[in-house]
Amino acid sequence: MRQRLARVLGGVAILALVAGGAAACKKEEPTTPGGSTVSGLKIGFFGALTGDAAGLVTPGKNGAELAIAEYNAANPGANVTLVPFDSQGSGDKAAPLATAAVADEKIIGVVGPAFSGESEVANPIFDKAGLPIITQSATRPSLNSKGWKIFHRGVGNDLSQGPAIGRYLKDVAKAEKVFLVDDQSAYGTGLRDEVEKVVGAAVVGKDKVTEKQVEFGPVVTAVKNSGATAVFYGGYTPEAAPFLKQLRAGGFKGTFIGGDGLYDANMLSVTGKADVEGAVVTCPCGPATAAKGNFVADFKAKFGTDPGVYADVAYDLTKVFLEGFKAGKTTRADMQAFLGTYNGVGTATGVTYKWEANGELDPAQVSIWAFVAKDGAWANPTQLPKS
Repeated sequence: MRQRLARVLGGVAILALVAGGAAACKKEEPTTPGGSTVSGLKIGFFGALTGDAAGLVTPGKNGAELAIAEYNAANPGANVTLVPFDSQGSGDKAAPLATAAVADEKIIGVVGPAFSGESEVANPIFDKAGLPIITQSATRPSLNSKGWKIFHRGVGNDLSQGPAIGRYLKDVAKAEKVFLVDDQSAYGTGLRDEVEKVVGAAVVGKDKVTEKQVEFGPVVTAVKNSGATAVFYGGYTPEAAPFLKQLRAGGFKGTFIGGDGLYDANMLSVTGKADVEGAVVTCPCGPATAAKGNFVADFKAKFGTDPGVYADVAYDLTKVFLEGFKAGKTTRADMQAFLGTYNGVGTATGVTYKWEANGELDPAQVSIWAFVAKDGAWANPTQLPKS
């Protein structure tokens, strides 16, 4: 009996050793402090990745890709992926793309949407699904008043940018006669309204253009007849570039200024070096080429070019989501709660990301910059006064 029991116990010991060896050989999945597997989670990136407006968005996508590549290298097995949703800047495309994003349960957060118009279409869908978003560049102020719990903005809105443009026209350009033009988009019209509040009595005329418009003769004539010494344009590069070119051809030699919707390489190249020279753009973002840490060098090493507009912002916002993954926030609800209490400094921008209840940044972190077209490049970055 004793011998039989010994044989049984010996067999159990052998099985235990074999099981232990198998467990030791099994590859461990990366886990969070709470024990949840984080392998294979996803972050969405929503915006115009192709089309005329892509120059404003693709640098940010590259910044997000860099952040994820660095995270995966530092966390073997994490296998986080970036899922692109190419809206081409169109509100018509935004709804089906947002629906596709929420259907993928592995997507725990979204960087974007990049533009205000598409945000108004996509964000209600994201909100219903509880999918948190952080936009790097949608600046229409009213986006914070829709009751979307998932809404977060990583830059200042046009209640900061619009007045800064108005003060630039008054205090720097010394413009006594200002003509206002907008493209009737959610972004362009909203920004124009904020500029008008500051320049006030200096406005000598207003006009509108439409998306995909290519002939601007009547607007050029209206500007000339008004005697304006400065033109503000609220909208995006695809229409602004040919408009400015035709404005210069019509003899206008005054100040031309627009917001961050014009702050891309296409505005320079499509308009042409001679006609764009001296044009001014503003942005609620500093120059990405002067970002902090190793960001600029790492970006250039990965993509073979200097970082463009919002590249550093999108990089830092993606890292916020990645910090959430690292902290075990692997569901949309947990990530939403994480963002609600987040307080951290972006390694590229130096901005302290801390959101108010309406999804806006702490106002102390908001800054507006101006850039001037010079020799075919955006130059002379200048931080504008807040008041």
